[in-house]
Amino acid sequence: MKNKSSKIKAVILAAGVGSRIRPLTDNCPKSLLEIGGNTILEMMISHIQSCGINEVVFVVGYLQEKIKDYVNKQFPDLDAHFVTNERYFETNTGYSLMLTRDWIQDSTFIKFDADVVFDKKILTKLIECEYENCLCLDKNINLDAEAMKVITDKQNRVIKASKTVNPKDAIGESIGIEKIGGETAKLLFTELAIMMQDEQNHQEYYEGAYERLIANFVPFYALDISGLKWTEIDTQEDFVLAENIFSQSA
Repeated sequence: MKNKSSKIKAVILAAGVGSRIRPLTDNCPKSLLEIGGNTILEMMISHIQSCGINEVVFVVGYLQEKIKDYVNKQFPDLDAHFVTNERYFETNTGYSLMLTRDWIQDSTFIKFDADVVFDKKILTKLIECEYENCLCLDKNINLDAEAMKVITDKQNRVIKASKTVNPKDAIGESIGIEKIGGETAKLLFTELAIMMQDEQNHQEYYEGAYERLIANFVPFYALDISGLKWTEIDTQEDFVLAENIFSQSA
């Protein structure tokens, strides 16, 4: 697997404020909160490195110096690049992902939301899967309004990926970890740049760009990771859930 992943880069989107989990994030970036004795970022980077990926592009904003210092001290051998989203308070993940263009260009990359805690088996499965463009999908989950809900066709191609999807039409939730092939990366960054020319799109999620590419017949597929451990941490309830799911040895 390391031969297969040696040319893959990673992108971690860690610019956000984490306002819904305050006061835990008043003085600490959400990615540096501890779950089972380890920070979210520590678990994520450790998984990335153990899967043979060593070049990581971080998009930072809120309390960015704390993230930079932490990464540089804890992971001195990591080939880390930091891109600052100066407008982190007024933009969303689509804008942040666009900022990584110069570092990624036409490389295959795996994108992580920095508030997702997950079993390393998910990343292993994603790297090994045959699909060039792939969203990790949990089918065994209750879908609510905040979930990034996914609709696929009979060939497992993604038709829609949006919070606005009717839960009755969706087959599961995208967990915030995707693999994007090199050819698609070029198209994706072009699409994001076009989108972000209009300030009305600054609050769009990166999935909005995925959907635009899907509408132009760029294939995205769903990778079923149901049954493997993961959770996204948006609220204090999520934080407690993550503590219950993941032990220090996870």
